Amino acid sequence: MQDSYLHKGKRKILINYLRDKLGITDENVLNAINEIPRHLFLESIFADYAYEDRAFPIASQQTISHPSTVAEQTELLEVKEDEKILEIGTGCGYQTAVLIKMKALVYTIERQKSLYDFSKNKLRELNLFPKFQSFGDGFAGLPTYAPFDKIIVTCGAENLPTELLHQLKIGGKMVIPLGKFEHQTLYRFTKISEKEFEKEEFGAYKFVPMLGNTNV
Repeated sequence: MQDSYLHKGKRKILINYLRDKLGITDENVLNAINEIPRHLFLESIFADYAYEDRAFPIASQQTISHPSTVAEQTELLEVKEDEKILEIGTGCGYQTAVLIKMKALVYTIERQKSLYDFSKNKLRELNLFPKFQSFGDGFAGLPTYAPFDKIIVTCGAENLPTELLHQLKIGGKMVIPLGKFEHQTLYRFTKISEKEFEKEEFGAYKFVPMLGNTNV
């Protein structure tokens, strides 16, 4: 499958929607989404709908998030060039690709082996390379590579994974949905000191659940 003029035109329509209807103002986020061919991360049967604001099923009973969710979470991260960003839940690799396109240094973890393999191959095909890509347990983070400037969690956790907060730099931010399935709220935590965090709330969302361990 190619990235045709039709696909590029649909992406421009999506960008206008994200900017004008949803109020996304970070042009770096919008430019990155405009450059990443989302349809290449989906099954071909969904390609015609890839630039609608919809989630779609991917392998291992997971989903690729709505473009609006990717845009909103990424904007809340306040990504700057060369920042170390830990992503929990690589999935198909679409969010990873957006962060890499924004020139972040991305460290990403996926617990589903089929998705780990798919995303690794897809990102390589598109010449997009994370600093480190891991098959492992997202709850544990990547302490070997900590501290991180930012952490993004792309799945909903019932309880706050405090181990991830410990892996943030002072001044760093983590964006994470918290709550039981179907009743999650998106939060941003900013690390003020080793024991002090600022918490901001950004409304209700629906994410696949965050699970521990790995699944081959």
